[in-house]
Amino acid sequence: MRGADTFTESLFTMRHLDDFVPSDHPLRVIRVMVNKALSNMDELFAQMYAADIKGGRPSIAPEKLLRAMLIQVLYSVRSERQLMEQTQYNLLFRWFIGLAMDDAVWVPTVFSKNRERLIEHDAVIEFFNQIVQQAQEQELLSGEHFSVDGTLIQAWAGHKSFVRKDGGDGNDAGNFKGQARSNDTHQSSTDADARLYRKGNTASELRYMGHTLSDNRNGLIVSAVVTQADGYAEREAAKAMINDARQALPDDASVTITLGADKGYDAKEFIQALQEMNVLPHVAQNKSGRQSAVPEPIANSEGYAMSQQKRKLIEQGFGWAKWIGNIRQVMVRGLQKVDQLFVLNMAAYNLTRMRTLGQVRLQGAKGV
Repeated sequence: MRGADTFTESLFTMRHLDDFVPSDHPLRVIRVMVNKALSNMDELFAQMYAADIKGGRPSIAPEKLLRAMLIQVLYSVRSERQLMEQTQYNLLFRWFIGLAMDDAVWVPTVFSKNRERLIEHDAVIEFFNQIVQQAQEQELLSGEHFSVDGTLIQAWAGHKSFVRKDGGDGNDAGNFKGQARSNDTHQSSTDADARLYRKGNTASELRYMGHTLSDNRNGLIVSAVVTQADGYAEREAAKAMINDARQALPDDASVTITLGADKGYDAKEFIQALQEMNVLPHVAQNKSGRQSAVPEPIANSEGYAMSQQKRKLIEQGFGWAKWIGNIRQVMVRGLQKVDQLFVLNMAAYNLTRMRTLGQVRLQGAKGV
């Protein structure tokens, strides 16, 4: 018997949003970790807003705002406007963010305005640190063996915006064929923090440079930062990040930490700086017509070979953030906003990675 093509909607639905989400959905584990991090940030959130006694119109709850920003990264949503549109009808998004089925979705401009407050108070960075702390509590980090690398991030600005600082281009800024242009004499009128940069065989584009420090045990990102793109940024950022990792260890000079990196970090001043910080430089040797700065006894050690194998895990974070996340070409302008977006992408990558590692542990325990 053929069924009738009819649509009858009930007046009332006696179901919770949680009932629509499968019990084994990956977001369930991620949401638990996210909520734990957000609960630890309650004091920071309280400082971001005026006291209730002063009155005023309530803002978007910062917890919901951060969950919505995570959903945008996790599901490759292109813009805030598209995120608000999909949240209107996507029950999974509503459940994760914390909106009831009949709650109104925010206006995109209001959402973007409230997001600025999180950036101003470095709430995204604190959220990233809370996720890293959870990884430490779950014993997913070694705390002693690290890898470092950088990646190029295309800015939200085009070549035609790259004009002379003295305004000498006039109204013909787009006609730059045959002209010599450099960051010393030119600047983007759209994003003043972006820099014209090329690496290897790539074309010159307006870019930023993202840097991460990963722990070798499971490839989780423990530090992330964005700088302006130049030839020294990778090594300078690496020194700052590994120094922070060194300071986070107990005051025990006997603890030896290692840092793996590719050939681009094989520079004498960088190797010396690592040794002064009591960090073993497990940097890939660059012997292309030159002498490597990495001492041969270190390069011939067993730990060096292991670091060179493990350092490739760091590329997975970059690949995920550019393919799934939204840092291939950022849709925000300014160094601070790009930095916060990059850190948020690395936090989202850690969450997905930690969820996978938790499933592997669970399967291993069941098999025993």
